[in-house]
Amino acid sequence: MKLGSLRSGGRDGALVVVRSDNQVFAPADAAAPTLQAALDDWERVAPRLAALSAALASGAVTGQPLDPRSLASPLPRAYEWIDGSAYLNHVVLARKARGAEPPETLATDPLVYQGGSGVLLGATDDIPLGDPAWGLDFEAEVAVILGDTPRGTRAASAEACVRLVLLANDITLRNLVPAELAKGFGFFQSKPATAFSPLALTPDELGAAWRDGRVHLRLRAAHNGRPVGDVDAGPEMHFSFFDLIAHVARTRALTAGTILGGGTVSNGDAARGVSCIAERRAREIIAGGKALTPFLAAGDTVAIEMLDDAGRSLFGRIEQKVVTG
Repeated sequence: MKLGSLRSGGRDGALVVVRSDNQVFAPADAAAPTLQAALDDWERVAPRLAALSAALASGAVTGQPLDPRSLASPLPRAYEWIDGSAYLNHVVLARKARGAEPPETLATDPLVYQGGSGVLLGATDDIPLGDPAWGLDFEAEVAVILGDTPRGTRAASAEACVRLVLLANDITLRNLVPAELAKGFGFFQSKPATAFSPLALTPDELGAAWRDGRVHLRLRAAHNGRPVGDVDAGPEMHFSFFDLIAHVARTRALTAGTILGGGTVSNGDAARGVSCIAERRAREIIAGGKALTPFLAAGDTVAIEMLDDAGRSLFGRIEQKVVTG
């Protein structure tokens, strides 16, 4: 089933079930008022949402036309937003471009950071840019929303903790990153609000594309209407979502409503393009010693989308405009 949150529902949105073609929706308030409420009581609520989804698909329930602009992030605010870096090619390129070696534990110990989760952007929300010198960049990612996840959860049992799958634009201010990391205390100012796809899907909605804790489909990114990436999100995800769950739950429990990202999707084949500007700049530096592609500027647009094998948009489209602010 596909779930979304109408903006009209207040700070946490109003939960709706969306038909598989993304064209119509049905209010889900009889099952749960918000997505967070559904996650808090998933075992009881999920079957009711699934029944509503089936009724919407069969026509037994008449849906209302869906305007993607009416949707907030599936979770307009979340208890936690944790992002990994599971695509090692992205890390290797970034380090190589600045003449640094990857960490020795790159392939054995996942990189993660904890971002701000109190304010999350919807898929059509503008991206505010306070200063062009900050180096605004997009990052196209796949993420999951977790149910209650006990401390010490192992990768072998982590699938039971995954409730929903969605896409993310993990917005980054690249030129603020080096000084922050040099302090040895991680990202903060360089990581403003993240945007998420209009819809979040239960893993079964992905069929065979969801396997081994990865989404085996291509993730598309466009900048100013021009395609820049058509990357495969599956094979080169070195750490699966199950691996990432085991890593972040090693010493603490995670509550229902935690969002976990897989990091910038990246492929070794340069012909696949990129999921962020920084990676293109890294390739330019490696090839010619100088970055040529500028970061995002006011008026630029970014689009991120994933299609199924029939060409249908699974999560809806992230489509944002950069504005001065």
